[in-house]
Amino acid sequence: MNFSKVLSNKTFYTAPATKQLFKSAFPNSGKVVDVNNTSNSQITFGGKKNMLNATKYTVAQRRYGSYASGPGSSKVPSFGGYAKSDAEGSTDRSRVFSYFMLGATGAVVTAAAQNSVHEFLVNMAASADVLAVSKIEVDLAKIPVGSSVTLKWRGKPVFVRHRTQEQIELSRSVNVASLIDPQNDADRVKIPEWLVVVGICTHLGCVPIKDSGEFGAYYCPCHGSHYDYSGRIRKGPAPLNLEVPDYSIDGNILTVG
Repeated sequence: MNFSKVLSNKTFYTAPATKQLFKSAFPNSGKVVDVNNTSNSQITFGGKKNMLNATKYTVAQRRYGSYASGPGSSKVPSFGGYAKSDAEGSTDRSRVFSYFMLGATGAVVTAAAQNSVHEFLVNMAASADVLAVSKIEVDLAKIPVGSSVTLKWRGKPVFVRHRTQEQIELSRSVNVASLIDPQNDADRVKIPEWLVVVGICTHLGCVPIKDSGEFGAYYCPCHGSHYDYSGRIRKGPAPLNLEVPDYSIDGNILTVG
């Protein structure tokens, strides 16, 4: 091992070695003294005092010392590669400001959009007069047996038929499998005597004529669709039965909607 490589600038070095070995390890040594034979409290090299108290009592195991200048090894590391330049710092500040402005703008836009949607939904809500006509009530006691009346509900015609017992039995006796739009009569009425359907043909939207057609109930003159006493399509181009609206019957009062 080359001991001279570990020599730091102006460092006092001692070792339990012979004088010859010490000189070979430190060829640049300016002066070598035997500290065991030195009575001074401080050893002087090149006119300078070493701050180590080198007496035969305090350094009894140290034999030789050397004082010599060497290359400086105490260097402060540079962190210049890690530090940001002024330009980079300015860019970061600009980026932070941009993010702040973007977030603030987004918050304002979100609040404005929320208000707009709220206003739109409020305006789209049905008013009191619209809600009033969304339901209609009819006194069924005024509709004779065997007759059909037409009501207006939400701008659409509604057929209300007071069926006879013969019409009820005829509607129940139909083979459902033979129908264009198979449906039992019991699934289309809540009370057997009363049929309630929307009076719009399911083909192209014409209004059928009551008490007409091959099945005696409703007939659409536009393209020849025939419906029975249950409002089911029996013949013609219509693909579906007449629609049954949401309704309820309480005593003699029919409420549609």
